[in-house]
Formats: sequence, structure tokens, C-alpha cells
Amino acid sequence: MTSTVASPPVVALPEQRGGWWHRYVCPAHGVELDHVGLLGGRFPADGAPCAHGCRIDTPEVRGAWTVLAHQACAREIRRLARTGTPRDRAAAVDLLDRYTALYERLGATENDDADAWMHRGHLFQQALTESIWAVTIGEAAMRAGAAGPLRRTLAARAALARDTLVAQDRFRSNYTAWHLAAGAVCTGDPDWLTGEHGVFSHVLAATGADGWEWEASTYYHAFVLRAYLLALRACPDVAVPGDVAARLAAMARALTVIARPGQLPALHDGPYRRPAYDQELADLAELSAQLLPAPGEPEPVTVFGDAGYAVLRGPDLTAIVDFGPHGGSHGHRDKLALYLYGPHTPWQPDPGQVPYGHPGWREHYASTAAHPAFSVDGQEQAECAGRLVRADAHGVEVACDSAYPGVTATRRLTLHDGSLTDELTVRADRPRRIALHLRPDTELQVRAVGDAVTTVWAGDRTLHGTHTADTAAFFTARPGPGPADDPQRSRTHVDWTAHDATEVTFRSVYRTIPQDRS
Repeated sequence: MTSTVASPPVVALPEQRGGWWHRYVCPAHGVELDHVGLLGGRFPADGAPCAHGCRIDTPEVRGAWTVLAHQACAREIRRLARTGTPRDRAAAVDLLDRYTALYERLGATENDDADAWMHRGHLFQQALTESIWAVTIGEAAMRAGAAGPLRRTLAARAALARDTLVAQDRFRSNYTAWHLAAGAVCTGDPDWLTGEHGVFSHVLAATGADGWEWEASTYYHAFVLRAYLLALRACPDVAVPGDVAARLAAMARALTVIARPGQLPALHDGPYRRPAYDQELADLAELSAQLLPAPGEPEPVTVFGDAGYAVLRGPDLTAIVDFGPHGGSHGHRDKLALYLYGPHTPWQPDPGQVPYGHPGWREHYASTAAHPAFSVDGQEQAECAGRLVRADAHGVEVACDSAYPGVTATRRLTLHDGSLTDELTVRADRPRRIALHLRPDTELQVRAVGDAVTTVWAGDRTLHGTHTADTAAFFTARPGPGPADDPQRSRTHVDWTAHDATEVTFRSVYRTIPQDRS
């Protein structure tokens, strides 16, 4: 019997410059379009498909698809270079040679099609996208011992992009992390880590003492940490200074504190569910296991003072309250929002964000109405920060005085014996319509029982809530859009509202029980 060796898959490189991937979104439904045909080199003949049956073919969507196709081709080339077989290595070298010629032809000048706010790339509209692609190409080329001219060009352009950000006093930008990673991976030069504006300097400039990246967005936090670790892996002989090592360990620990198995809350920004994001997180977990010490078991109560999150963890329930500043251009108007997660169930998650190319849904998912926060007179909160009042081994108290003029709010959380008590007190300088929002991503049952309301939240474990207020307040349930992975998914939204109130305390007690599977 003779064995056969599988031929490398056919990879056709796109022959066009990439656009902006955030345009890869259905204008009708707000969902990211399906990733199809990315290794075939040609945009789908009948348009990019939407999960709800649409087919979209516009210049913006074609440009976004091309970004995804270039990234997919780079990953496949890296896979071929890693297998170690002569056949796959030869295929990787051939594709890298083709990319060298393509980049020389398409990337000779900056991309004039870029939006005015963008830091322009060459093969892509955005220099950030180009550096992300360059990291994958650089890894493949280093492993295959090929594409030296392309690696040198990409490193030089990463250096120029980094220096441009430095000149704009934007060194701590998340873009910088990827320019640095591109330079390190494409060259192996330790100066990309140790230099004046290298990775080590960026780690200390772009993160707080609590370990969070300055934007306090889970998506960008993981995004930046992955860039750092890729750069470290590319320069294995460089010793990491103690303060930098401690900060990197704190970054990894922050993710384990807010996460449950299979869940990573999308605090403030970023996708709620997205297969490509899942792969990024899997890559990050692998890198962290290779390069960082294993984080210890989280404490029952953790306060991230710089980011402004307090996390209460019980065996079956994680509660996260947001009291910190909004993060840069990604700010969501959600002070004192309360997020509830089970081991495998997002009972009341941060809703995440759609691709930025859909302005209408993007604005909705940044709004107060989309979040389990509080509102006054149905208006948006101002972009603001709250403060920590106290914290102990069982709970926290946080407050905000500037979400609305003349309004102060205080939220007290206690987690004891698996039961979470939540008390939100809002005081106003005149009679106002004050509401507390419940925003589930599970089936929610609501029942009024005397002066109280009970809620039942479905999941692997069932969450039970009992809700009372110290003044007349109406528990109004209505249909609303689910989280940002699919705005068309309907969920039960609740606005718990006190009308013409100058002070109200909303009190909820939550407990979990195993789901009955009999």
C-alpha cells in the first residue's frame, strides 16, 4: 500500500489593496458579514452573505473583504511554514515571493483611499491593519527563511508609523503595540523591545498599575497584550525588566478575573461574539501559557482602580460593576452598569459593539439605553467617571455625581453565601423620572407578586431575582435588541422606573440554582 501526501491548499492572493475591515457589515441588519472565499482571491460573485439572507456588494464591503482575505492568506502561509515538511515550506516560500512582488506593486505609496482620521497604510487603508498582517507574514517568513526584502520593508514602515505616533504624542496608542510587534517579528532586533520607544516602554506607558490597558476595553486590552507577547516571542534572548514583567502578568491576570470558562466580557467595546475574536483569544491563551506565569485564583472581590471595574466572584456568579472613566473614542455611556455572568451563561452581559462601519447600531450599543445602567428622564448619561467609595472582602460601594446635572447615584453590591444583593440609590435635585435597566441575553421571565417583582433568568444554572423599591416604581418589560453579535435577536428589556422621584432605592437579590434536567 502506498501512502499519499496531501497537497498544500491552493491559495490565491488578492490582487487589490485592502480597505477597512469594519465596513464588512450588513447595512440592513448590523451583523458582520460571513467570511467566505477568503483563500480564493476573488470577492464572492453574488456578494458577501449576511446571516439574515442579504448579499452585499459595495466598494466598501469589497475593500473590507480584501482585508480579511489578505489576513487569511497570511495565516495559511504561516501554517505552511510551521508544518516542517519540505512540500509545505516550498509552498510557503512561493507564496511569500508572490507577496513580495505584490507588495512592491500595490504598496509603493500610501493608500489615498483611507478615511481622513486614519493613519494610512500601503497594502491596506490603515497602517494598524498593515502591521497586524506584517506580524503574521513576518512569522511565516522567519520560519521559512524567506522574503528578506519584504520583511525589511515592513519593518521600516512599522518604524515610520511608530515614529509618527510618537511625534503626535500618541505613543501609548494601541496602534503602537502592533507597529512594535511588526518590527520585532520581521527583524528579531532586540531594539524593538529595549529601545527608547520599544515594547518595554510602551507596556509601562499604556497600562495602569492595576494591569489594564489605558482604554479599559477588554477587546483592546487583549489586542495589545497579544502584540506584546508576539514581540517577546520573536526576541527570546532579551531579558524582560522586572517592572515590565510584573505589568504583563497583571494584564493577563485581569482577564482571568473578569472571565468565566468560555466567556470573556466585552466591557465597553469590542465584539460580543465573533469567531475571529475567539481565535485571537485562543492565540493569546497559548502565548500567555508560553511566556507568562500562571495567574493565581482570583479573590472574591477585586477592584481595578485605574480601569474602574469592581468584580465580585462566587462559585456560580460573577458580578462586574463599572464605575471608571470612559476609554478614549470607545466610551460607552454606562456608569454604574452591573453585568452578571454565570460559568457558561451571560445573564446580563455588556452588549459589546457592532463593526464600526454601521453608525446607527454602533451608536445604539454605546448608549445608556443598551446597558444595564441607570437613566434619568430617558436621557443619555454624560461621558463621565464615577468613584470607588469602599470595598471589603464581601462587596463594594461605588458612586457617580456627574452622569446627569443635579443627580447623584450610589450602587452597593454584596456577595455572600452565593447570594448577590444589589442596591442602587439615586437622588435628584427636583422630581425626575429615574430608571434602572435590566438587559438580559437569556430568556427572562418577569412576575409581579404583591409589592415585589421576581425574575427568572435561564441558563445552565437558573438565576432568580427578587426586586423591591422604597417608593412607587414600575417594572416595565418590553422587547429589545439583544447584544451586538446580532442586533436582530430580540430579548426582554426591563426599565424599572420611579416617576416624579427625588430619591429612590432599587433593591435586588439574586441567587442561582442548578437547572432542573429531569
